[in-house]
Amino acid sequence: MTARDDEAVSKFIERFALMLAEGGMPRMPARVFVGLLASEEGQLTAGELAESLSVSPAAVSGAVRYLTQVHLIVREREPGSKRDHFRVRGGTWYESAMDRERLLTLWSEALADGVAAVGKDTAAGVRLRESVEFFDFLRVEIPLVLDRWRSRNATS
Repeated sequence: MTARDDEAVSKFIERFALMLAEGGMPRMPARVFVGLLASEEGQLTAGELAESLSVSPAAVSGAVRYLTQVHLIVREREPGSKRDHFRVRGGTWYESAMDRERLLTLWSEALADGVAAVGKDTAAGVRLRESVEFFDFLRVEIPLVLDRWRSRNATS
C-alpha cells in the first residue's frame, strides 16, 4: 500500500480545484469538492474541511450549500452525532452529466425562441439555429455515452 503524501494531496487539491474554477465552478466550492474527493473516506465534517483546506467555517458553509444544490455532495448526519458530514455522491461525474441534459433542453428551447425573435433566415437566426442543432445533438449523444459508461462499470 502506498503512503499518503499530504503535501502532494494539498497541491493536487489546489491544482484540480483551479481547473474546475476555470471551467466555471466557484473557487471555494471547487476546493471543498476536491478536498472531499481526495479524502480517504469520501466524507468530512465542515470543521475537518475547514482545517484541511485552511479556510474559515463560513467559507466551507457557503461552499457546501452550493455543492449540495448542484447535487455534487450530500449532507448526512450519523446516528447520535450532532455534526453534519458531507459526502461525495457515488457516480458524481455520471450524475453531473445527467443533470446537464436538463440544462441542454432549457438552452435549446430558449435558443429556439431566439431564432423566432430574430428571424430564422437572418444571420443571427442561422447562428442561433446552429446552436439549437448542437444542443439537440448533445441531448441525443450524451445519454448514449452515459449508457455505455454505466454498462462498462457494471461489468468491471
